Amino acid sequence: MSESEASAPGAARPFADRVRSVPTAAPFDWLAAGWRDFRAAGWASFGYGLIFVVVGLALAAALFAADMIYLFFPLASGFVLIAPALAIGFYVISRDLEQGIRPSLGRALRGWLGNAGPLFYAGLALLLLLLLWLRLAQLLFALCFEDAVGPDPQALLAATLLTPGGLTFLVLSVAIGAVMAALAFAGAAVALPLLLDRQAGMVEAVATSWTAVAMNLPAMIVWAAIIVVLCVVGMAAGFVALAVTLPLAGHATWHAYRATVRPP
Repeated sequence: MSESEASAPGAARPFADRVRSVPTAAPFDWLAAGWRDFRAAGWASFGYGLIFVVVGLALAAALFAADMIYLFFPLASGFVLIAPALAIGFYVISRDLEQGIRPSLGRALRGWLGNAGPLFYAGLALLLLLLLWLRLAQLLFALCFEDAVGPDPQALLAATLLTPGGLTFLVLSVAIGAVMAALAFAGAAVALPLLLDRQAGMVEAVATSWTAVAMNLPAMIVWAAIIVVLCVVGMAAGFVALAVTLPLAGHATWHAYRATVRPP
């Protein structure tokens, strides 16, 4: 993969001296490396991914039982906001493979303990962003739907696509969600792998991530699109495919970090 030194305009950005420039097609190399890690890790990676399959199915069942199925799509889309924190175990597995250590599910689950404080605060920040998004979705739903909508998914889908209020809800949800997702991606694109790899603080990691995204914007736009596609495909298949697509995205994110951030 070809890499060039940080350009002069980027030197004014925080921690720009530690960021590499990468070509626009680099995300496909990261994806290929992530697939190799997934295959090499075996059950450690697949088992970690299965955890999110079970949690996703349980949340969907809980929303349906509570007649809050209208929150399913905001919650599913909001998953992208906290995915970088949830994928810490995949970063651990990729790092272990890199160092010649045999990956295990136990090591993946304990990975955040290496830099627990900053990793916890970074995960908490992403969780608060998700809760804010869910609250905004509830408010939009209440404002846009004047009449009560049935709890079943078909009634909700019909009301969303075939009524003026539903279309307004859809447009506003997509617009607000896109802005929040872009902010979360810029702040977490390489921040969580960096915190796992080094004894850095959360502010330092987030600032480095913002700089890495800003200095490699074309490549990062491609990478963000790939992540969205992987998450959508995983959830569209009844969450089951997340056992493959989420590990793939997580391992590839580790390689994105390695490609864009220079060693200490």
